[in-house]
Amino acid sequence: MEKMPIGVFASIDAGLGVKLEVVRDLGVKTIQLHTPAKESRTPENAKAFLAKLDEYGIKTTVVFLGFEGESYETIEITAKTVGFVPEETRAARLAEAREIADFAKLLGVEAIGSHIGFVPHDVDSDLYKGMVAAIQEYCDYLKGNGQRLHLETGQETAENLLAFLSDVNRDNIFINFDPANLILYGMGEPIESLKKVAKYIRSCHCKDAKKTTGVPGVDWGCEVPFGQGDVDAKLFIQTLAEVGYEGPLTIEREIPEEPERQKAEIGQAIEVINAIKATL
Repeated sequence: MEKMPIGVFASIDAGLGVKLEVVRDLGVKTIQLHTPAKESRTPENAKAFLAKLDEYGIKTTVVFLGFEGESYETIEITAKTVGFVPEETRAARLAEAREIADFAKLLGVEAIGSHIGFVPHDVDSDLYKGMVAAIQEYCDYLKGNGQRLHLETGQETAENLLAFLSDVNRDNIFINFDPANLILYGMGEPIESLKKVAKYIRSCHCKDAKKTTGVPGVDWGCEVPFGQGDVDAKLFIQTLAEVGYEGPLTIEREIPEEPERQKAEIGQAIEVINAIKATL
């Protein structure tokens, strides 16, 4: 695979990603895949999906977890519903996450991506200790599958994320770096944060955003097309190259309700990225 190939966040029947046919039309050769709906995660569907990927010449690099009941409507609701933080759904979601990992293994995918949820700041709390134990358990399961876990940035500062990785203390836990999320959640400057966590980055999102006009960390920022926000697309990709990152540059544009605009803006992002790569 070429260094830093372009990728797209895609879906089959769930999530905010584009359909595989759009990926084909855009000429993109790698995808991150939002986990399909539970009823779709069968060996037969995995075989059929692999055949389509082979036909289109596309490789899946990461399968992303997604669970029923998650909502990103506001930052407050996100904190209450996403990932493994809600204790009432944690056991069931861990069980489903193992099933998703097994489906990803059928697809030959070695990385599972996840918004695990807002990691509690009080490291002495039972909630924090429970989160550490849950992720340790999941990493151990992934290890048995020959897989690794990529935590997506955004819901913690770089410092808090590094501390959590240290406490989990597993050799198959890494980072999916999303610069826009740091802006959207008000959790730090993307380039500064990237440098702090660089050694853990194994995948990334090319996504952009503008800072909130309200209270950072309380009110959402605004997602915009890549290259048109506060991320500094050129410096982002240059910094990735400088720290030795060679994996896919996966475009994520979360407007599935406007498919034509979504496709057009991903196409624009491809042009932006190719122009930046030509300068490296």
